Amino acid sequence: MAVKIRLQRGGRKKRPFYSVVIADSRAPRDGKFIEKIGTYNPTTNPATIDIDNEKALDWLLKGAQPTDTVRAMLSYRGLLFKKHLQVGVNKGAITQEEADKKFEAWLSEKESSITKKTDSITAKKEAEAKARLEAEAKVSAARAEAIAAKQVVEEEAEQADEEAAEAENSAEEAPAAEENQEEKED
Repeated sequence: MAVKIRLQRGGRKKRPFYSVVIADSRAPRDGKFIEKIGTYNPTTNPATIDIDNEKALDWLLKGAQPTDTVRAMLSYRGLLFKKHLQVGVNKGAITQEEADKKFEAWLSEKESSITKKTDSITAKKEAEAKARLEAEAKVSAARAEAIAAKQVVEEEAEQADEEAAEAENSAEEAPAAEENQEEKED
């Protein structure tokens, strides 16, 4: 029986979520499997890979063949490198302590590169959010200035109307006052 380490699709339409499973190569993609060893979520940035390292290494040493995508994931997690080192230990080329030191050095370097990537993504998102807020503040300030200018124009128009009305009232009152004075004199 040929055993494969492959992905089993889940999730809804356009939102994939995968389980990493050990399955017979003749079984359907989403069908019967032997064991589930992890999950893979490609929609996050960077993609989330959760694999039980011990089970995956055990199946690799037993001869299970990973598919291309799973091979890339195992390589990313360092399991293929660990298998390579373990084969060297089994053949007597290196000791177990040397293999563990090499793997730990590789793992710390990989974790630092992953941390740098996530930090850069976070910094980029924060910078974009700050730029959006600044642009929005500029637009709001421009709108506030436009509204203030419009209010000033409206106030000036109202004052002009009031002054014209006062002038008309005073013009009407002046002849009436003159008539009243003439009547009093007579």
